[in-house]
Amino acid sequence: MLPRPMARARTVHGTSVSPGLAIGPVHVVRAAPDAVPHWSVPEDEVGNEIERLRAAVVAAGDELQRRQRLVASQSGERDAQIFAVHRMILQDPSAVRDVEETIRGERINAESAVQHFIQRLERTFRPLEGNSVRSYSADLSDPWREVLQALMHVVQSADPDDGKVILAAAVLTPQVVTSVARERLLGIVAEAGGRFSHAAVLARAFGVPCVVGLPGLLQRLEQGMTLALDGGRGSVELRPNDEQVSDFHERKSRLDARRANLAEQSALPARTTDGAELRVLVNIESLRDFDIFDVAHTDGIGLCRTEFLYMERPQFPSEDEQFRMYRRVLERMAPRPVTLRTLDIGGDKRLPYFQTPEEANPALGWRGLRVSLEWQDLLRVQIRAALRAGVGRDMRLLLPMVASLEEVLATHKIFDGVRGALLEQGWEVDSDVPVGIMIEVPSVLLCLDELLAHVDFVSVGTNDLVQYLLAVDRDNPWVSKLYEPLHPAVVRALAQIAKAARNAGKPCSVCGDMADDPAVAVMLLGLGYDSVSVAPYFLPEIKYAVRKVSLATARGLADDVLAQSTVEGVKRVLSNIRDALHA
Repeated sequence: MLPRPMARARTVHGTSVSPGLAIGPVHVVRAAPDAVPHWSVPEDEVGNEIERLRAAVVAAGDELQRRQRLVASQSGERDAQIFAVHRMILQDPSAVRDVEETIRGERINAESAVQHFIQRLERTFRPLEGNSVRSYSADLSDPWREVLQALMHVVQSADPDDGKVILAAAVLTPQVVTSVARERLLGIVAEAGGRFSHAAVLARAFGVPCVVGLPGLLQRLEQGMTLALDGGRGSVELRPNDEQVSDFHERKSRLDARRANLAEQSALPARTTDGAELRVLVNIESLRDFDIFDVAHTDGIGLCRTEFLYMERPQFPSEDEQFRMYRRVLERMAPRPVTLRTLDIGGDKRLPYFQTPEEANPALGWRGLRVSLEWQDLLRVQIRAALRAGVGRDMRLLLPMVASLEEVLATHKIFDGVRGALLEQGWEVDSDVPVGIMIEVPSVLLCLDELLAHVDFVSVGTNDLVQYLLAVDRDNPWVSKLYEPLHPAVVRALAQIAKAARNAGKPCSVCGDMADDPAVAVMLLGLGYDSVSVAPYFLPEIKYAVRKVSLATARGLADDVLAQSTVEGVKRVLSNIRDALHA
């Protein structure tokens, strides 16, 4: 059954992705790739929408010209002629004026105006008979579909001088989350998107309130409309009145006061009442993350997502660029440890300058270490930069998406070759750089003892491990409700990993989103994990929770959770400890 559009109530409810409160003007950004968005445009924004339309017409014309040249070179001028016809159609000034008048007259966004124009063309020719007429109809509408495609593939960023905004989108994607500077981002709302998708992970990492599951939202928004967003409750207030704004600010003041109180205590170690310690590290994407947490309050960086260094650039970063980036991170954290994860692209994490195949199931496709082992030069450059930067620092390397011992052995061979070449070239390189693996693929669970003999540590990426264990694509809105990190099978897998690592004498950590929950962090301590790595926003809560319990309590909690046979049973046990933490 398709989701129903939202009722016309001013308060709408969706799914919480990231907690927190935000109030401010909304800015509509990137559309869904398979749905045309519609929103109302304030009168002073009409000119901007027309400029977007004209830019998209030019971009579509350029794309058609590129295709014309390609087909002409491969198949001949005759076959390429259709693209010349399509370009001429886009150059028809009356058609462009028609779409512009729709934008002005109805005050709607450019995408919606183009879609209306395409529909008018189809209605005009639909009653007519004959294949030739229907082909002519397609010839007229297809170029405008290119315009629509150009509009929908451009992230519509806010003006840098516009101030802070709440972003609204058809689908929550990493491109949406990063479409404005982080210091300007108040919150995010989206019609669709997985609660545990990569984009959701980013939103939580940024500490940005976020709500998804709001079908029909964009039709009800105007650029600049005030929204009050409650990320914890999963609710959004459209155009709140003065009383609601006052109440909202009061709630936000109380929340900020609690967080400030916890932040003051977060320099204290995460040590239980009977002396056991859980090391609490942070996950980061770039140097900008250092602006949102105090280095002195962490035990290190448990996951540095190096792919974002690549995603922020127009081409592959050079060895020296990577060296400078990694060195700055290591110096900022010294003497604390930093774990650099090797390039982890694929799925919804794409590089604009690196063509990856279109895959029927990207979640099970070419991603993570698989890409690095196929394009080994990328991995060699990254390892060279990391080894040069890590001299005299506590640096570890982490391999993503490992599925077999063969992959680990192949990576070790590359690592040893790079290290030897650096030494031959006169570079100083540390003699012992720990190399670990992310446990995300279920096959690793069945050969973990053999793998542990060849790695220095393990870190569980619960986001992907959960989706692979449960056969649920976390980025697929049709099944994302089945994605459940508290499934008993997931908890038992976590217990198995901790036991195997402990028996092998190897450190084990959880760096996935699951560890952001204070009650879950206490459970992980009870299961035997040495550390967790979380989004900086959650660090104070995690450390506070650990200080509130004893190791005996944590172990008892873990035993109680492992005894449950249903998700509801696990949630009930964790809810009890959560209540105790807030008592």
